[in-house]
Amino acid sequence: MIVHVYSNRSDQLKKQDGLYRDRTKMNKDLLRTGDLSLTLKYPTERDSGEYICTIYRDEDILRQKVVLQVKEPFPSWAKALLILLVLVLVLGGVLFLFRHIFRKVFFVLQVEVESGAESVQLSCKTTFDLPEDVKVEWTDRDNRTIHVYHSGSDQPDEQDWLFKERTRMNKDLLKTGDLSLTVNYPIQWNRDICTCTFFNVFVLSDCEVEVEEGVDSVQLPFKTTGDLPGDTKVEWRRIEPKTLMTVHIYQNGSDQPEEQNQDYRDRTKMNEDLLKTGDLSLTLKYPTERDSGRYRCGAYRRESNIWREKTVLLRVKGEFKSGIKEGRSSSADATHLIADQSV
Repeated sequence: MIVHVYSNRSDQLKKQDGLYRDRTKMNKDLLRTGDLSLTLKYPTERDSGEYICTIYRDEDILRQKVVLQVKEPFPSWAKALLILLVLVLVLGGVLFLFRHIFRKVFFVLQVEVESGAESVQLSCKTTFDLPEDVKVEWTDRDNRTIHVYHSGSDQPDEQDWLFKERTRMNKDLLKTGDLSLTVNYPIQWNRDICTCTFFNVFVLSDCEVEVEEGVDSVQLPFKTTGDLPGDTKVEWRRIEPKTLMTVHIYQNGSDQPEEQNQDYRDRTKMNEDLLKTGDLSLTLKYPTERDSGRYRCGAYRRESNIWREKTVLLRVKGEFKSGIKEGRSSSADATHLIADQSV
């Protein structure tokens, strides 16, 4: 990660990683004094690690390594004891009620690999009976999606670009319970905490909406339980036909039009109080036959184990042939819902 860059007598804030934005500072007269020390504001335990300061001048390169260790606010044994008490007194009953709905693997396993290795395996095995429609997700500490397996196959469209074409899971994972992930060509950037999560998915019937071309708007319905957390992210995407398209994204309390596909710019709208009411329906303005297809809405907040999805098949009647498949969707495309797990 790029922590801080100083060049041409000024800081280059656009080059630093977002994790360190507005948290770093260097001396103003550093070139005169030679004091290249870095001040890091509000350090937390996740900032612990090795930091390298590199000074370039023509072809001369000088490097200095610094190790930062941020201590926990209270001893590890006390933190572990507190967590254990909370689990015993509160989570026991909740886990019993929801053990057939949501399952998450919690463990820490350190894996070391030599620089230049062709691959590394992140181990994860379970003794649970996995259903055919199970969804398995590997994510890193920053919630980047490393790998997704769902309904019997990998889902490369849901991966973060950093891991594209570099990951694989065992083909018989449902039978063996071995959810281990192989990452090809590991690099320094991949050194992180990775989490394996698997969901037991309920499959419901698909939803179909049909309108005539020329109407002012059409609504793709999706209603779920309300009072969703404020940092819940809602994504509407078109998954059929052809290329996956981002239709609408709502995050951090507002729409994110810059992340939309150009075909849907200024044509979509969601309710203002959608998180409170649970009405995640999408209004699509001026639909044409080329908009026909299968749309999927996902609402998720991994920190609280919320994952809800619904698929809507939109048919817009007109002269243009959209090529959308006839008939009901397969189980992989059907509407499904993951119940909340809360304390």
